[in-house]
Amino acid sequence: MASAALEILGLILCVLGTLLEMVVCWLPSWKVTAFIEANIVVALTISEGLWMSCAVQSTGQMQCKIHDSMLALSHDLQAARALTVISSVLCVIGLMVVIAGAQCTNCIKTENVKARVVNVGGVIYIISAIFMLVPLCWMANSIISDFYNPQVPASQKREIGAALYIGWAATALLLLGGSMLCCSCPASRNSGYSAQYAPTKRSTPNGDYDKRNYV
Repeated sequence: MASAALEILGLILCVLGTLLEMVVCWLPSWKVTAFIEANIVVALTISEGLWMSCAVQSTGQMQCKIHDSMLALSHDLQAARALTVISSVLCVIGLMVVIAGAQCTNCIKTENVKARVVNVGGVIYIISAIFMLVPLCWMANSIISDFYNPQVPASQKREIGAALYIGWAATALLLLGGSMLCCSCPASRNSGYSAQYAPTKRSTPNGDYDKRNYV
């Protein structure tokens, strides 16, 4: 029972992490405009994502434009695209593997095999979390380096957007849920005692059973 509860909890955390990761993949707020000039009254706020960039005016109107060319993007955005998509695909594969080996399904009959399949699903989720963590940290490092670089104009400096924080939360959920799935295994039904059987009763030469068998 405890193993089943741990398995369900780990699966719930992984599903939540997967949903957050897919949201992060489409959010256009990986980089946002850094307001570091003396005048705090600005007319335009620019945010950049993996697939599009958006400009929000002071009146509240927002215009978004999809990136025309992938080769024109910076190296961190190109890597983030690839790694985030791979991580999302791994999350979907991990979900199918865990469901196939879950104790509440009958896709696999053998209990030991079901436990191993769930463990493999947990490992897949951990790998997907690592694939997601790499572009998040790379992007954050690039933003911070450009922010403190005096050669970068103030108008081109960016700050860490909300998408990165949500991505780190999704990574934490995937790591925690995958670890729970790796630790969930059903208790062995074999007790530590070997069964002892009484010797078979042998008949006497005249066909009757020896009376010592009934003592």
